[in-house]
Amino acid sequence: MRSELITVRTGTRPTVRDITAAAEEFVADTGDGLLHVFVPHATAGVAIIETGSGSDDDLIAALAAVLPTDDRWRHRHGSPGHGRDHVLPAFVAPYATLPVLGGRLALGTWQSICLVDTNGDNPTRQVRFSFLPG
Repeated sequence: MRSELITVRTGTRPTVRDITAAAEEFVADTGDGLLHVFVPHATAGVAIIETGSGSDDDLIAALAAVLPTDDRWRHRHGSPGHGRDHVLPAFVAPYATLPVLGGRLALGTWQSICLVDTNGDNPTRQVRFSFLPG
């Protein structure tokens, strides 16, 4: 298995960051296998969604509706409402596994691999790509 850790700047506001290009670069010319994408953070996740058409903003809005930043959370360190960030991975898993065929991601036409980060307390994140050859 080959593995690599990349750093992604997410900023200080909830964001959906498209990391598909980095994943494509990682699997280029690898043959067939599986790409595992993992975010080693307790407050971020990985989503396979369409980007650029408003879906990324819709995802952030939906997460804000389901996981509001108010004082209901028992986990209270960090920014106000930060407890919701620790619940996020139950809704947006911190991993995804994708097929790779002929060194190319087998994504659907409008699918992108995205890092989802609602935690403004940490402006940079790490993502681990691991390739398991077939």
